Formats: sequence, C-alpha cells, structure tokens
Amino acid sequence: MPTVFFERDETMELPYLEKICQRGQIAVWVVDGFYIRKNLDEEFTNFGQHYRFNFIPEDEFWIDREAAQDEQRFFIDHLLVEHRLMKKGVPYVKALEIADRKERAERKKAGDTPVGRAGEESDLARVHLEQIGETGDAKIWLVNGRLVRSLFDTDFTEGGHDQVYKFVPKGEVWIDNDVEPDERPYILFHELHERDLMKKGSSYEEAHADSSHLEYCLRYQPGGLYKALKKEMEEK
Repeated sequence: MPTVFFERDETMELPYLEKICQRGQIAVWVVDGFYIRKNLDEEFTNFGQHYRFNFIPEDEFWIDREAAQDEQRFFIDHLLVEHRLMKKGVPYVKALEIADRKERAERKKAGDTPVGRAGEESDLARVHLEQIGETGDAKIWLVNGRLVRSLFDTDFTEGGHDQVYKFVPKGEVWIDNDVEPDERPYILFHELHERDLMKKGSSYEEAHADSSHLEYCLRYQPGGLYKALKKEMEEK
C-alpha cells in the first residue's frame, strides 16, 4: 500500500494521549486512533511513523491506544526497523516485510506461538473470546488480537473475515479486541460490507475501497451507523 499524504492542519488538536518512552531521537506516543481515523486517515491502524503517514512528525512514533496495552514493545521494535529502512529510501512494502520478521521474532521471544499454525483447533479456541452477533450466514466473534497477530498474521488489524483471511473459518467475521468498544461498530460495518461485496464477486481492493469510503462517511454521520449496520446484518 503506498504512503498516504495529507496536509497537516496546524490548528487541529493533535491526538496525543501519553508519551511512553524515548528511543534515541524518537519520541513514542500513545495516540487516539479513533480521532486519527476520523480526522486524518481512516487507514491508520495499530501504529505508524512519518515515512508511512506524513502527518506524523519525523521524530515521533504513534501507537494507537489499545484496549489491552500488551503489544507496545512489539510495535516499537517494528517501527524502529520500518522507519530506519524507509528513511534510507527502501519502499514501504519491503520495509514492512523486514519489520514484520523482526516483530515475529520478538513475539516468539516473549513466549507467543510463532506465526504459521493457522487452522489448528486449539489455536482457534484460544483466539475466540466471545460471539457478539451473527448474520444470516456468519458468526461475529470478538477475538484476541495479540494472539491473532502472533499465531496467524502479524499484520492483522481491527478486523477481518473468511473472504480475506484463510485462517478465519468459513462463516466467521472477527473483530480485534484491541479496538475500543465505541469504535467496534464502525469496524464491524466495514468488515460486513466488504465481505458481502467480495461474496458477490468484487476483488479485495474494490471491496476494501468502497467499505473504507462508507466507513469514513459514517464517522462524520454517526446517526446513520446503526441503521447501516442493521441493514448489513439483515440483507444476507
């Protein structure tokens, strides 16, 4: 995915919540991802750095506030590699690949099961936290985001479904438990709409772009969120 460019509005209140550490010249901040996804870029996920999102100052790393703050060290290690490589001109896709390898290694050191055991029943049982809803053809699960990233896919963020991820069982939609409760309905709408479009033949790229656009609109018109979400859950 290419770097996203936005003009930074200096009058806008920035989403800083807490400075958690300093890594050399880099200040590491916990930020309000909900605010960022509404006001700067809906594609911002768990973390970011300047060469991926240019509205982030060059000497800062931004980490989204987690519901369970247990992955910050992994994200920082990832960002240190990604930032260093992209600063040297390495393309984002290549820098991401190398940074993912570093992150997986750190997850393994921490005792998390390495990526690559997708599909084992024992792993799915650990990942599933609570069924929070269902549509005509899918169960909606709140899942342990840290374990999904450690067991299956380091780049899993916010949510996913069986039309995109092979490790998600058929007929399931997953919502990351690290997403704050107030934001989960927006993510759920995105995943359900995207899944429906892909079932009808759209490519992931087409379905994701359409879902992101509608999600962005709903963030500015939250009064229509539950009506849109109800429609997605019923029309299957």
